[in-house]
Amino acid sequence: MSLSCQTAARSCARTLRATQSVRAGSVCLAQRRNTPTQNGMTRRWASTESAKITGIVDQISQLTLLETADLVATLKTRLNIPDMPMGGFAASGPAAPAAAPVEEEEAAPTQQAKTLFNLKLESFEAGAKPKIIKEIKSMLGLSLVDSKKFVESAPKLMKEAVPKDEAEKIIAALKALGGVVSME
Repeated sequence: MSLSCQTAARSCARTLRATQSVRAGSVCLAQRRNTPTQNGMTRRWASTESAKITGIVDQISQLTLLETADLVATLKTRLNIPDMPMGGFAASGPAAPAAAPVEEEEAAPTQQAKTLFNLKLESFEAGAKPKIIKEIKSMLGLSLVDSKKFVESAPKLMKEAVPKDEAEKIIAALKALGGVVSME
């Protein structure tokens, strides 16, 4: 959280704790939200507001910053929500799939090891270097300069956790261009 967001959150929490009129005002606001609009329909977001949710919001607003951080960490672990990196450089291919529950990972580690492979660019023919660079650029989504550096630093790991059929296609494509790729 940025400093301005923290300051705003603290200010809101103090205001909520200090005055009961704010709660009375929020009740009035909730009543206004549940009234039909001009064309006679209620808003969809107003239908989820209940006494239970209002109580939870009141309890959360009274937490300290450290207690709120603990709450977030506990919710992430209980609901299996992965930590998302803030910003950064995502150079290699599509985003990774969401984390699976822990029970499933422990139940089938041998099956995962049999079906997913790591691909490593071992070497390439000198005359095929431009073709290999173009193919690496399209496969990994790198810039031309990064692709050239990647190919020149062979042997290097290309992709991790690739299904067997896709790995075989990649190996065949690079072998046709003059590259040597190993499947680990």
